[in-house]
Amino acid sequence: MGVLDIVPAGVLTGDNVRKLFDYAKENKVHFSRFTQKGLSHSRNAHIQLRRDIKAPIILQVSQGGSAYFAGKGLSNDNQQASILGAIAAAHIRTVAKAYGVPVVLHSDHCAHKLLQWFDGMLAADEAYFKEHQEPLFSSHMLDLSEEPKEENIATCVKYFKRMAPIGIWLEMEIGITGGEEDGVDNTGVDNASLYTQPEDIYDVHAALSSISPNFSIAAAFGNVHGVYKPGNHQAYSSQKLGGKSEKPLYLVFHGGSGSTKEEIKTAVDHGVVKMNVDTDTQFAYLAGIRDFVFKKKDYLLTQVGNPEGADKPNKKFYDPRVWEACSDLGNVSECQIELDR
Repeated sequence: MGVLDIVPAGVLTGDNVRKLFDYAKENKVHFSRFTQKGLSHSRNAHIQLRRDIKAPIILQVSQGGSAYFAGKGLSNDNQQASILGAIAAAHIRTVAKAYGVPVVLHSDHCAHKLLQWFDGMLAADEAYFKEHQEPLFSSHMLDLSEEPKEENIATCVKYFKRMAPIGIWLEMEIGITGGEEDGVDNTGVDNASLYTQPEDIYDVHAALSSISPNFSIAAAFGNVHGVYKPGNHQAYSSQKLGGKSEKPLYLVFHGGSGSTKEEIKTAVDHGVVKMNVDTDTQFAYLAGIRDFVFKKKDYLLTQVGNPEGADKPNKKFYDPRVWEACSDLGNVSECQIELDR
């Protein structure tokens, strides 16, 4: 039985998200998520690829990417541009079901200073739920890893009590992922902070599982956007829970770009169900446009006139749909590489 026999096409919510991640744990696979930073940033190409290979996908927005969706002309002093942009990105709902692809629509790292963004998205979820009996998004991430553990957990509990009843999955982070990701820069963090203790993870599980099982934990295992070293976190929580499950935790792998096939396998073997990929696909997106410009540069200098004749039009080369399609192809090629890892 394949994953498409377990969950429906379209944007997944509620228990269907958990069914997807249960499938990942049981079959020792992971689902990659890709960040969307522009209104056409390959999302349709991503979905089309998944249709062709009959696989689900996780598409997400970041706070900075959401503001970019809304446009640089809008102020973002109170996260209003990021809120509007994130809501606009949910247009994925209009095409996902038509492609026959299960999609997890997710928002990435939301630090304490960005909670207004989270509040705005959650309000949109609640409004959508009143009309459609499901939330706008599949899941949201709270990244309060820079806060004291007690505050981190308490804030997650507060929000999860609002999220769980309307079917939103919560991803939370405890421990700090090194390096830099959209809106989050931890390049100067002390190495000791890059490792989450098993006791901390269990404390998170104990607090959130009393509300709903629909949550995952992005723990720090020394992963610095490319290196992932899982410890005995599953074993510790399993023991505390009486050994009913060898892998009671849904773990998330942040900083997946640049990881080797062996590193990814190790992570998946330890119960990782979701891996974040951004840096590799950004470069692949650029590479598609770059290669097109280098190859067709003599057709891109003027509107009329090229090596085929002084009066030959160049519209079919500078039309954004043409060169952007090349960026999509580059991005999709990288995504296929990620899927093969």
